[in-house]
Amino acid sequence: MLTDSTLQAWLAISAVDITAIGLFSLLGIPYVLKFLWAPLLDRYSPRWLGRRRGWIAASQFLLVALILGFAFQDPSKNIHALAWMALALTFVSATQDIAIDAYRAEILRPKERGLGAGLSVAGYRIGIIVSGAGAYLLADHVGFNVTYAALAAVAALGLFATVAASEPKAPVGLPGTMSEVVIQPFHAFLRRPESLGLIALVCLYKFGDAAAGRLTTTFFVRHLEFSLTEIGVFYKGIGISSSLLGGIFGGALMFRWGLYRSLLVFGVIQAVTNIGFMFLAISGKSYVTMITVVALENVSGGMGTAALVALLIAICDRRYTATQFALLTAVASIGRVLSGPPAGYLVEAFGWVSFFFFTAVIALPGIILVFILRGNIDRYDIMFTIRPDER
Repeated sequence: MLTDSTLQAWLAISAVDITAIGLFSLLGIPYVLKFLWAPLLDRYSPRWLGRRRGWIAASQFLLVALILGFAFQDPSKNIHALAWMALALTFVSATQDIAIDAYRAEILRPKERGLGAGLSVAGYRIGIIVSGAGAYLLADHVGFNVTYAALAAVAALGLFATVAASEPKAPVGLPGTMSEVVIQPFHAFLRRPESLGLIALVCLYKFGDAAAGRLTTTFFVRHLEFSLTEIGVFYKGIGISSSLLGGIFGGALMFRWGLYRSLLVFGVIQAVTNIGFMFLAISGKSYVTMITVVALENVSGGMGTAALVALLIAICDRRYTATQFALLTAVASIGRVLSGPPAGYLVEAFGWVSFFFFTAVIALPGIILVFILRGNIDRYDIMFTIRPDER
């Protein structure tokens, strides 16, 4: 969030050109490419805190330092310096994601995975709200420089949680060489007949949802003319309860519905909520409509992400958790990263109403792939209670 919508809001009020704002979404490329250095986290274990927590702690320390650095920047005077700092921040954040994803996949017992995925999504959404709603509210009164300094202090709290947590037991058969840790994770996954279909599903499942969210903050600031405080309260703040509900409820439903039905229903709901933003663009500034649309978007987004995360956990081999999970989440982030630049041009060419309708249409391929891969999804659902290294 700190290099996404929060930074987008800072750029928007600093009179940065909307095309440049759209290009800033390319700073998320490290999330797409993080599988390139993920093997290092499978191969090497820091001496302090262990194989997973050691990497998490190191990443958190660097994140605090970089976020604090934002407090001394001015987008209107040196946009290039801010861009380079944002790139460094996304690189370290992507590394932290690799370590946390691997930790979650390895620490959760089989029966805990569905609800665990839901809770992790809920926690992620809380982080989004804090760095979004909290940042907007604070920035509207004291400016973004002080806000980023405060967020650096909040980020430092994560170090205490990392130290207090337990370290998952390392699986048998860990890779012993860099050659093995680089080649085997890809070979083990790609030799599955359904591998390409799964990659396409992971890439496209949340593509429409991601495209709709690329310029939402700019949409509220410039088209509907909401203040930062209003955005913080109604757009970000209202999402707290609905995000928690979406993540937890989605995780709970997976125990009853299974992965296939969850992916299908949650995918359809995600597409429908994009239509809600289209109606908001037509009706104009309306608190009731905004609250309704935002609440539905957060619920559906949390449910969809919970189902997708549960699928990723099920298909990863624990010997190469960091690498395989990083590869799959990187694929999932392609839509979120690459939809930014064309989003700005689409808004300028066709307007907000057509843009949000288009984001609903491009959600359909992901839903269709769920139908096509039903047999494979059902098979992984059965395997969901078995550790990948025990198959």
